[in-house]
Amino acid sequence: MDIYLVGGAVRDALLARERNEQAHVDRDWVVVGTTPEALLARGFVPVGRDFPVFLHPDTREEYALARTERKTAPGYHGFDFHAHPTVTLEDDLARRDLTINAMAIAQAHADAPTDAVVIDPHGGLQDLHHKVLRHVTGAFAEDPVRILRLARFAARFDDFSVAPETMALMRRMVEHGEVDHLVAERVWQELARGLMERRPSRMFEVLRACGALRRLLPEVDRLWGVPQRADYHPEVDTGVHLMMVLDMSARLAASLPVRFACLCHDLGKGTTPADVLPRHIGHEQRSVHLLRQVCERWRAPRECRELAEVVAREHGHIHRSGEFGAAALLRLLHRCDALRRPERFDEVLLACECDVRGRLGFENAPYPQRDRLLTALELARAVDTAHVAAQARRDGLEGEHIGERVRAAQQHAIEHDLPHL
Repeated sequence: MDIYLVGGAVRDALLARERNEQAHVDRDWVVVGTTPEALLARGFVPVGRDFPVFLHPDTREEYALARTERKTAPGYHGFDFHAHPTVTLEDDLARRDLTINAMAIAQAHADAPTDAVVIDPHGGLQDLHHKVLRHVTGAFAEDPVRILRLARFAARFDDFSVAPETMALMRRMVEHGEVDHLVAERVWQELARGLMERRPSRMFEVLRACGALRRLLPEVDRLWGVPQRADYHPEVDTGVHLMMVLDMSARLAASLPVRFACLCHDLGKGTTPADVLPRHIGHEQRSVHLLRQVCERWRAPRECRELAEVVAREHGHIHRSGEFGAAALLRLLHRCDALRRPERFDEVLLACECDVRGRLGFENAPYPQRDRLLTALELARAVDTAHVAAQARRDGLEGEHIGERVRAAQQHAIEHDLPHL
């Protein structure tokens, strides 16, 4: 039985050496020349449902039996995974997606991977050095989720280019309808990971370049070429603006729901009638409608969908809130459910800040609306609503009239300090 450190752990260790950085990676192992029964006898715990993966009894790291795979039908579950003692390390590496992920190091040298002999049958070292994302073999085309994975790696390693032959292969896969068979959960998993990378715009640029974005997210794809008013958006193109907003969300270390909200906030601009461009009257409600389609299609989590809806619907009002008086501010806070969910409202404001700063020349612009609205929220929440409601009942009020009394007290609290906001 031979054991090898493989995949991302090798890649990241070597990349850290080139950049003179410290590598912090999860380690994955491939085991050659044994059986599941032999690993079970050693105390390994099985976790793989579709192929044999085990957790080490002490380190809890993943150990997978060397395997080959063969596509038998569209979709993730249409693969036949073959693990057998006769499957070699080279067989296992050949089934992997990218050359930089198809390298291995013997277990004996895993604690010092940068000094070890790298097993590299597909030129991963050279591609790592030249910063190229390249598929290993033509088997790449058998799993269309690899298009998304490659795009995600482009967002992580944003100074890497896609090999021309790999881009051509992905285009052929799209043309042949391969991405039309992707399972929703796998698409969302890769999209979510890509959104959380250091430069998420690269993921969408790669997907657009190979034609996959038009199939997976037509609501996003149609934004390129749609003009906006240059006095508000010096970058003009809506697609370019969207990419700047996404990268700003990464720069500000935003959460996944915020980044997803940034992705969806302007979808309605792609359906603006040509005769009213470059204005986009009413795009907010159209964006809400379109993002619901996206969430339904790819089964986005509820927290992502809910935050995205608030941002899409209210971002224009939030941007203009510096002009609002106390009554309008309070109405905005209630529409955003800010008094009940202040933590989520903070994320709404962060997405709006990304929107403003994701414009050409505005990357370092302040966003005073954030502090003003948070202060207004703090003032409104400081009102003792139970006391106000009790007094309203003593005054003979009932039902909605009590709510009106509470809102009047909240408005008064905001109004009292409004000149100082």
